[in-house]
Amino acid sequence: MATLSYSDNRSPLKKAPSALVGNRIPSWAVPASAAIAVGLALAAKFGIGWEGWGTAFFTAAALFIIVLTAWSFSVEGKRRAKDRFASTLIYASFVAALVPLTLILGFIVVKGAGALDWNFLTHSMNGVSTRVGGGGVYAAILGTLLQVGLASLIALPVGILTAIYLVEYGKGRFAKAVTFFVDVMTGVPSIVAGLFVFTFLLLGFGLRPFGAAGSIALAILMLPVAVRSSEEMLKLVPRELRESSYALGVPKWRTILKVVLPTALSGLITSALLAIARVAGETAPLILLVGYAPRINADLFGDDQATLPMMIWDQLGKRGGSVTQFTIERAWGAALVLVLIILILNIVARLIAKLTQPKSR
Repeated sequence: MATLSYSDNRSPLKKAPSALVGNRIPSWAVPASAAIAVGLALAAKFGIGWEGWGTAFFTAAALFIIVLTAWSFSVEGKRRAKDRFASTLIYASFVAALVPLTLILGFIVVKGAGALDWNFLTHSMNGVSTRVGGGGVYAAILGTLLQVGLASLIALPVGILTAIYLVEYGKGRFAKAVTFFVDVMTGVPSIVAGLFVFTFLLLGFGLRPFGAAGSIALAILMLPVAVRSSEEMLKLVPRELRESSYALGVPKWRTILKVVLPTALSGLITSALLAIARVAGETAPLILLVGYAPRINADLFGDDQATLPMMIWDQLGKRGGSVTQFTIERAWGAALVLVLIILILNIVARLIAKLTQPKSR
């Protein structure tokens, strides 16, 4: 059995491998395995004649896992090879999820950056035809912010209060029924929510499409997200804080108001902004309930209103049927603005969560 001894002239920083740890593959084994996998995949691609790079990419990923696991098995043994195989699969899944997201965002930035300037951000599409350049997203940004803002005023208070009920008071069949319906609403397609509001509001009262009708549909879609995320944030509040408050004779409603909600405030703000970002890009219910108007319309209760998703839909010829180079550029520019708004909302959520989190000494 090997023993650890530093009585000779070797530096203490260069320790010999421990007998308890066993043999390990070198640190350069991972890039070496990746290089071998890429080389084998390229040889197979050009040898067999695969078309496209997608097959070669996934082949290289599979070969990387096989080569690294086999290397680990030959040096480190069966047990550590299993652990390395599982961890490699986890990292590969993360990369597989990250690659399409990066490609989509990069493609939107490349296609939309050319249309993004001050004139594009400060003008509407009123009077701009499909065969000329110019125009912008100002009316669409205004409509999106107004409709999402009204939807937030409707959905967030209801969602947070429902989450408080489920966490602090909910027991028995009624609480289970509320949880069940929240789960069902999470999977409701957006067009179904739009059809519901269209049937009961527009057809029922004989009204024309208007912005607030879209806000109601967006609120329906936002509500289950707000309930679920707020519920998880409230569950993170330690039970000891509540019990300490009760031990001092503080009533339950006051404990929730003064102890639970301030402790979970940063998480609640984050969940609210994430719910807002979730519905900001919805299109299907807006087609039924809001329509599209190229002019600036700041009245949520008066006539059609522009939004960013509907502007993209319109510029791609889905409403008028005419598509030119100018309309495609404007559609990609509007898509980039929509992504930037959602990105800003997520960054603001992270900053607010960090600033409002409880300070610990």
